Amino acid sequence: MRYRSILISALFLFLFAVAGSGLVAFTYDLTADRIAENQRRALLRSLNELVPEERYDNDIFTDTLTMPVSGFPGITGPVTVYRARKDGWPVAAVLAVTTADGYSGNIRLLVAINMDGTVAGVRVVDHRETPGLGDAIEHGKSDWILGFNGRSLGDPALEQWDVKRDGGVFDQFTGATITPRAVVKAVRDALLYFGPRRHSLFEKHPDPPAAS
Repeated sequence: MRYRSILISALFLFLFAVAGSGLVAFTYDLTADRIAENQRRALLRSLNELVPEERYDNDIFTDTLTMPVSGFPGITGPVTVYRARKDGWPVAAVLAVTTADGYSGNIRLLVAINMDGTVAGVRVVDHRETPGLGDAIEHGKSDWILGFNGRSLGDPALEQWDVKRDGGVFDQFTGATITPRAVVKAVRDALLYFGPRRHSLFEKHPDPPAAS
């Protein structure tokens, strides 16, 4: 009798587990498309903050390419480039870069660069920095990120692309130097990456060969 009771209990547990898994899968199917669309809209809003819609006439969200990165210590992993064009001519590129040098891990940025090499704007799109300290890199928390607007590799000089504590020109935060240091270096390296590639990034790249 006891053995039968155990079997019945196990069967009920199994059925609950199956039902729970099915409910989770069903909910995910219902919300996955909505979540993806919300993420797309949020990204497009950020892109348009950096490169206003009147500056381009192509589909900046789909006119992209992803390039490998090496030799740039301030950024890690591949770089996705969103390309803005007007009447077919290159206007600006928005580089989605990641730095692993944040105080609490990776910081993901959008760095918009005009064709003349000046920064059109920078936005932090994801981070885990300390609230009240490192999160001042967010545009909604402070104006610090706007300090990159109009900057270039000649303004300031390359050796001054750092926080003031390290001899540079960019402010650090009280009690939080690591976070702004990481962002400054990431923006600097995005400019270094873009410089010699500004024209080739807008060329048509062949599609990779199909897997056999």
